[in-house]
Amino acid sequence: MSTQSSGPAIETVGLVKTFGETRAVDGVDLTVPAGTVYGVLGPNGAGKTTTVKMLATLLRPDGGEAHVFGHDVVREADEVRGRVSLTGQYASVDEDLTGTENLVLLARLLGHRKPAARTRAAQLLEAFGLTEAAGKQVKHYSGGMRRRIDIAASILNTPDLLFLDEPTTGLDPRSRNQVWDIVRAVVAQGTTVLLTTQYLDEADQLASRIAVIDRGKVIAEGTKGELKASVGAGSVHLRLRDADQRPLAADLLRRALDAQVQTEHDPVALTARLTAAAGNDSAAGQAARALNELARAGVTVDNFSLGQPSLDEVFLALTGHDTQQPRPGSGHAHDPKDEVAA
Repeated sequence: MSTQSSGPAIETVGLVKTFGETRAVDGVDLTVPAGTVYGVLGPNGAGKTTTVKMLATLLRPDGGEAHVFGHDVVREADEVRGRVSLTGQYASVDEDLTGTENLVLLARLLGHRKPAARTRAAQLLEAFGLTEAAGKQVKHYSGGMRRRIDIAASILNTPDLLFLDEPTTGLDPRSRNQVWDIVRAVVAQGTTVLLTTQYLDEADQLASRIAVIDRGKVIAEGTKGELKASVGAGSVHLRLRDADQRPLAADLLRRALDAQVQTEHDPVALTARLTAAAGNDSAAGQAARALNELARAGVTVDNFSLGQPSLDEVFLALTGHDTQQPRPGSGHAHDPKDEVAA
């Protein structure tokens, strides 16, 4: 691995990319500390993949500046490419080759001699739990196995910076957890990871800092705790006995707490985000006052809990929609999914 500089792994100022009349990335500022997982969270079409492509030198910015370990991504593109690797949203390995053949081929292209290439391939296949599938064609791999072989291909030469662009999209929970364990192991070896995701729990699990991006702009940035604290002191989660009482309960909660109330898919469930505590009116005090209002109105609450806001609630509060809702006019057609492991 190259010796990392003392500064940030990534630094961007006013980064811009347009496709025709669509401003896919609109003045993005990022500072990514070295040796961490940094999450870029946003819905489909928010500008996440376009930002990654510019940082990985696959797209030229139309405005602003971006540096990777101090190297300008435009003027010093070769230096940047020597220190980064990219795993895109779709598998970049050859499906007609076996797992071993894919890794050996890529290792040879990266300059390894044949014995060293085979040794490195075997090491990665074992580390990623793919030894038994090493002799199978990749087209017969499950979705989770494909993502693991894809990440393995990205770290044949251990990069200083690994871009993971929505690495667990479409995976089952077990496969997602396996990919998460791999990410943690990669970071433990000293690699910085920039992770783009639309899964809030993924950002919560992996990232030490998170940038929330929507419509091509960074609308919030900080640690998980900072982001959660920014939208309120906590959340009240209620389950009612009677679903017919939910409209009345929602109205009472809005008035009692002066807070946004979110209805859940469960017809008897409600969530109210509490405002920051003022004076002696703590989050617990606000919740108790709301419960008293519901009781006086004859609304029966079967279950009640008070907790910190989730990242789902943070994102909804910041953007007005959830991460599964694509940005209108996002210009997806201009953002081809043809990434390869750099």
